[in-house]
Amino acid sequence: MESTKLNINKSRLLETINISSSIGSTRNGGLNRLALSGEDKIVRDQFCDWLIDEGLEVRVDDLGNIYGRRAGRNNSGPVTAVGSHLDTQPCGGRYDGVLGVLIALEAIRVLNEQNIETENPIEIINFTNEEGARFSPPMLGSGGVAGVFTKEFIYNSKDINGKSFKQALQEIGYMGEEKNRIKTVKNFVELHIEQGPILDQKNKTIGIVEGIQGMSWLTVKVIGETNHAGPTPMENRKDAIVPVGKMITKINEITQEIEGLKTTIGQLNVSPNISNVIPGEVEFTIDIRHKNDEIRNHAIDRLKEQLSTIALLHKVELIIQTSWDSDAVIFSPVITNMISEAADQWNYSSMHLFSGPGHDAKYMSFLGDTGMIFLPSINGISHNEAELTLDDDIEKGANLLLSVLLKLANTK
Repeated sequence: MESTKLNINKSRLLETINISSSIGSTRNGGLNRLALSGEDKIVRDQFCDWLIDEGLEVRVDDLGNIYGRRAGRNNSGPVTAVGSHLDTQPCGGRYDGVLGVLIALEAIRVLNEQNIETENPIEIINFTNEEGARFSPPMLGSGGVAGVFTKEFIYNSKDINGKSFKQALQEIGYMGEEKNRIKTVKNFVELHIEQGPILDQKNKTIGIVEGIQGMSWLTVKVIGETNHAGPTPMENRKDAIVPVGKMITKINEITQEIEGLKTTIGQLNVSPNISNVIPGEVEFTIDIRHKNDEIRNHAIDRLKEQLSTIALLHKVELIIQTSWDSDAVIFSPVITNMISEAADQWNYSSMHLFSGPGHDAKYMSFLGDTGMIFLPSINGISHNEAELTLDDDIEKGANLLLSVLLKLANTK
């Protein structure tokens, strides 16, 4: 592969990461760069300056997605796209999706230094609100481009202070035009940290991502009867929290029975939440994930059946609603094989795996052939100030991405 002769500039890349890490930095070495915040504006401005320095054509679409375009020989043809996101969680790490943007920038710098022309134009993309920490749901920028979400839905999404996505976009000066959205995508590749422990535990440098697990979010509401804790006999109670405890136990039991299934009770709200009052209502969420949609949906049916039985036995009302549902995505075997071949040629240890979290690549797969590269997260820590991907692994990931990007951009 021609591109394996090219090496990225490690010191320059690490300096770029350090500059990024100074914007929205937290006391414990992490980042707080919520989407469309003041800190997000600063890093966006810096990113645009870097793109301009490399002679790229910069544009911003109506969702705030930023594009840096490097011309190709067939400049009117479909684009080879690469990128991720620069926004973070409130106490996030320095790496996350940030590496996917900054390593892509380093790859462009190397191509420019070597005066390498590609067949297809290349576009680096910074997607808006991938994290979903400020505006829900996540991945609004890529989802909007892919047609998953309407502009109206995205613009009306509000943060906890009631500020809309549209207002925030206007305030930081990144309200672009709809005509600037990426449209003709030949292929897309995203580099990201794993955000899990598998690569670190297996001592592998490169994760070859086969796809993204399907995901469902259920909201479960159990309605009993609020009453005084002192005079109300146990046999007369309709305590909402007692059946909830049994429901959570049953969810865990079913999860253990189904290989590869992941369930998380992420939120639990008790009402009226007073120490001497019997809870009359409890609401909790279930995050359900599996790489096989049929298995995930079957698990959901089993859960609903078992929770209904528990509610009936305890004479409480049960309401289950699906607040989010996203099918699994299988990435392009062509790109997956290309990543694997490049890892072998670089003699980097690698393994195939599925992604648990969603990523912008999920929605970009609706527009063109897509693949992902994972780098190790030490101890599997992510969305945490202690998040760490080693410098040597970053360098290897950058060399690999450069190899894959160059081959993709020369594929007619």
